[in-house]
Amino acid sequence: MAQAQSLGKRYIKAFFKGFFVAVPVTVTFLDRVACVARVEGASMQPSLNPGGRQASDVVLLNHWSIRNYDVQRGDIVSLV
Repeated sequence: MAQAQSLGKRYIKAFFKGFFVAVPVTVTFLDRVACVARVEGASMQPSLNPGGRQASDVVLLNHWSIRNYDVQRGDIVSLV
């Protein structure tokens, strides 16, 4: 019984160690490099959500290009 409790404590400790490393890395990546966003509504038709359908499109927002001023004609820019 004591060995099972020790094994459980070890797994919980490993989980929290991984959690406290993974969360800051993920938040930094989503804030600085790229994130996924959903585009809904008619504002971006016909490029996104063509045909007036109710489904939403999913896009990858590249934060890196904005930071390096690598925006070109024809790019879609998202403002928050």
